[in-house]
Amino acid sequence: MVRKASAVWVGSLKEGKGTISSDSGVLANTPYSFSTRFENAQGTNPEELIAAAHAGCFTMALSAQLGNAGITAEKLETVASVTLEKLDAGFTITKIHLDLNANIKGADKAAFEKAAQDAKAGCPISRLLKAEITLATKLQT
Repeated sequence: MVRKASAVWVGSLKEGKGTISSDSGVLANTPYSFSTRFENAQGTNPEELIAAAHAGCFTMALSAQLGNAGITAEKLETVASVTLEKLDAGFTITKIHLDLNANIKGADKAAFEKAAQDAKAGCPISRLLKAEITLATKLQT
């Protein structure tokens, strides 16, 4: 399985603007810019998209882990908070904090906690954040 998204950027870093699109169409020329990334202007940014991806991945993985334990949640709600800090090496995502609210009638707390920890460690986005990063480039002039 391969999923694709694309980005287009026009102009300089601070004055330029870009759009992000996904093959599914959920993101279609969604605007992003310096101000949406660093100044809370209207639009999206890469860190917000990582937070959304991690929240969704973790929550789905938790549902699977709970199912393996014979537990079905009525509702799982996760907020992922991505911290972007300027370090000596440059801007870096230093932390992602997951806040989970789960509604599960009659759940065993120990089984729930184990499922949550397993989901946190095992969801593909969590594993991605530890992955080797490679790059392939093409230059068209």
